[in-house]
Amino acid sequence: MRIRGIRLFALCTIAACSAVMFSQNTASQGPAISAALREQLQSVRDGALASDYAWRELAHLTENIGPRPAGSPQAQGAAEYVADELRHLGLDVKLEPAQVSHWVRGEEQARLVEYPGQAPGSTQRLVLTTLSGSSATPAEGITADVVVVHSFEELTALGREKVAGKIVLYNVVYDEKKALAGLAFEAYGEAVVYRARGANAAADLGAVASLIRSVGGADYRLPHTGFSYPAPIPHAALAAEDADLVEHLAAQGKVRMHLTLTPKSLGPATGYNVVADLKGSEHPEQIVIVSGHLDSWDLGRGAIDDGQGVVEAMETAEVLQRLHIKPRRTLRVIAWMDEENGGGGHDAYAKSHSAEMANHVAAIESDAGAGHPLGFALKMSPEALGILKPVSDVLRSVGATSFRPIPFSPGSDIEPLVDAGVPGIGIMPDARKYFDYHHTAADTLDKVDPQELRENAAAMAVMGYFLAATPEPLPREHAK
Repeated sequence: MRIRGIRLFALCTIAACSAVMFSQNTASQGPAISAALREQLQSVRDGALASDYAWRELAHLTENIGPRPAGSPQAQGAAEYVADELRHLGLDVKLEPAQVSHWVRGEEQARLVEYPGQAPGSTQRLVLTTLSGSSATPAEGITADVVVVHSFEELTALGREKVAGKIVLYNVVYDEKKALAGLAFEAYGEAVVYRARGANAAADLGAVASLIRSVGGADYRLPHTGFSYPAPIPHAALAAEDADLVEHLAAQGKVRMHLTLTPKSLGPATGYNVVADLKGSEHPEQIVIVSGHLDSWDLGRGAIDDGQGVVEAMETAEVLQRLHIKPRRTLRVIAWMDEENGGGGHDAYAKSHSAEMANHVAAIESDAGAGHPLGFALKMSPEALGILKPVSDVLRSVGATSFRPIPFSPGSDIEPLVDAGVPGIGIMPDARKYFDYHHTAADTLDKVDPQELRENAAAMAVMGYFLAATPEPLPREHAK
């Protein structure tokens, strides 16, 4: 998940966005559905909950293919693999080209070479990881004094005189207590702005490099990588413990750091969105999207971000085919490419499918982890929201009954569609521990609970099939 998607959840705190909790006994909320459709929805739910298809596909993506950064051989292999698997299910599959980023991490090292109380002849190694917008240091690295700040306002107050020629460290804490209280995306949103914009703010005052405290929890000296806007100076994320170390030492006196970062942007590459259609029986021209993004960062194996979203979408098609249930409208499975570091995949889709945008009935995206599903974040009209009550009824046994209206797209890859007026839906899981592993080397298969993955797949499949099966499509909002 990239910064553009984060803001949406961060804005929807308990105070800012009220969830719609459909009453179990309130018949007046939303239209009635036929007994046959209700039975089909229940069958889809139960079929997904009983299946290990999504788990097996996720295991292959994360362990047989591994990390899938855009532009890499693994990303290409993953796209080809998912396309083949969906063809085996009987879908009409295309690999649609997109111009994507191709970024290579290079060397990343940091050492404290001067600090109060230093033993003669010693240095201290720091754990860090380069951020995507970073410039490279010379091959031999740079050495400079470190200045620690806790906000952009504090940086500005120091002024060029105290910043020029130095390495700036933004030691801004990710609020783990807020995350554990159910506000993980708000906690992330408060801190991630320094990852995105910190380097340029520091460069404007003459800094030679910028560092941030890693944005996330579970402080086991795990640095968290991620997107940052291109900057003219090096930019990296320190493990939380090392950010605190530097601050503690800087409070005692002068601290100097030697820093080496050698990332390379290899220029635009050609990647592919996987676009697979289960054709509708009555209105094949009308489209309901179920999706996740296939690319990942290079440190981990992209299990929670976002292999899980891709396999949930694949499971939606698999369970319908297995149960021989035909949707009225076309169900389109999309595995997006380049969500993490540029958005080339969704930009290409919006451009190449602009002529059929009016026929997109809804777009669903899962890109917030695979914790127990609580419900859905929704960008749609109140009238459309009221139509979804049968989905809440069917998913009551799973617990996915919180339907939360939000003011923006609930996912970064479906944002161009939502901006065009297409109703947007995001799976809303329990994310309290999501940012412990997000964008780290620990984003691996074991962080996904198989039962919770089945629950998320059931939530996506029930919602996707409902939208593809109702007599009338959801009413749309006006396009931006």
